[in-house]
Amino acid sequence: MSETELSEETLERLDAIRVEGQSYDDVVSELIDIYHAEELTLQHGGDAL
Repeated sequence: MSETELSEETLERLDAIRVEGQSYDDVVSELIDIYHAEELTLQHGGDAL
């Protein structure tokens, strides 16, 4: 995984949502997974069943 610098504000926001002992990498990976899942849902939301 590549390195990214985060602002103090971003770190504070990540601290607010992470579970005790969870790394920043884990939190960011989880957020990316949620984003991708929502993106797929939006893309296929109009598909007929």
